[in-house]
Amino acid sequence: MTTDQDLPMDGQSATALFAAKGIDVTTNKDQGVIKVVKRQGIDGERPMIGDKVTVHYTGRLLNGKKFDCSRDRKELFSFNVGKGQVLKAWDIGVMSMQRSEMCTLLCKPEYAYGTAGNPDKIPPNSSVVFEMELLKLEGESLTDDGGILRRIKAKGDGYTNPNDGASVDVHLEGSCGGRLFDFRDVSFIVGEAEDKGIALGVDRAMDKMQKGECCILYLKSKYGFGSEGKPEYKIGPDKDIVYEVTLKDFQRAKESWEMDLKEKLDLAAGVKHKGNQYFKAGRYYQAVIQYQRIVSWLEMECGTGKDQQQTIRDFILTSHLNLALCFLRIKEFSQVVENCNKVIELDEGNEKALYRRGEARLLRNEFSLAMADFQHVLHVNPSNRAARAQISICQGKIKEHHELDKKTYANMFQKFAERDAKTGKTKRRRDDNMRSSINGEIGIKRRRRSQDCPS
Repeated sequence: MTTDQDLPMDGQSATALFAAKGIDVTTNKDQGVIKVVKRQGIDGERPMIGDKVTVHYTGRLLNGKKFDCSRDRKELFSFNVGKGQVLKAWDIGVMSMQRSEMCTLLCKPEYAYGTAGNPDKIPPNSSVVFEMELLKLEGESLTDDGGILRRIKAKGDGYTNPNDGASVDVHLEGSCGGRLFDFRDVSFIVGEAEDKGIALGVDRAMDKMQKGECCILYLKSKYGFGSEGKPEYKIGPDKDIVYEVTLKDFQRAKESWEMDLKEKLDLAAGVKHKGNQYFKAGRYYQAVIQYQRIVSWLEMECGTGKDQQQTIRDFILTSHLNLALCFLRIKEFSQVVENCNKVIELDEGNEKALYRRGEARLLRNEFSLAMADFQHVLHVNPSNRAARAQISICQGKIKEHHELDKKTYANMFQKFAERDAKTGKTKRRRDDNMRSSINGEIGIKRRRRSQDCPS
């Protein structure tokens, strides 16, 4: 075991020491990154490609001079390993480490700062030494809410990924609580994995995968089989699941720019029908995928002739209205408002868009805005009894809110008054004490003056 203090003061002896005590962790064994373990890891788990890792590090030249240190800055450093976000030596070295392991890496220039070095810190063509401590590792999050975590076991080839509508051939191994529930080779259309009994999270991970990639997906229940579970797999409601997925092959669907308008309109009808089927089955996330495809195809199209322009407009309006309804069901209210706004931009008196926006605003406790939307609905359609009922609800909520505010402010003012009264008593007591003290001092001074005066 070596420490930074054990490092020799010249490159030749440093290389000899690492060669004697370390191991070459490069793929082609060219001695580019040699590692000496200073402290063994605790559980044997090593990072996979794409994992988010958190480390502490210290970088030194071979003469022992420190040029960078996360501990000196009192800052942990995090990055996705194997993605080229850091020095090549770091990607290689950290992927060889276990959680909680501490090691020293001797890195050749081509794995570190190259022929250029780093101005003012590292001379050109310099080998450097890093002490690394792997504190934490976790899968790469593929969604903003952390519902899909990916760990790559084997990297794929190429630079393209499946897109929505692509045909994919995959091998799946699904497990829940350590029990294997799915083991098969299967083909499906991205965006329609539900049709083959495959969890939403697998479908949504496809556009991040490359051909030949094998990864492990950790899916929260939202991206698994949700609150309904999957009885045919003996999976209960709200269960997290794990899939090992190998993307064997895929055929990308045409992108929007690869299709003419007629082709888009022809496809849009089928995609809308598919979205409606998912919606009726309560598969709202899957329905969202379909409606969003239509919007992506047609939102920038103008069309030629009134009939074609009207067809485009109808598809766009219907898709945004359906998206708003889906997001209302899954309680993503900001998305409801956004999609309703898109409709109202095209049709300011659209009854459904105004009503759904009102529902979302009411559920967001934006009572005045919601009431304005429902009143607008009545302006468009005075016989809309649902909107009239919602206005009554809004009025009740506003009244409750005002009553609550009155109580809150009344309590606040009462507390202020009690505090002021208490402060006033304390101040009067302090003033009285001060006056007594002053009067006492004046009496003493008078007595002293009378004693000091001649008789």
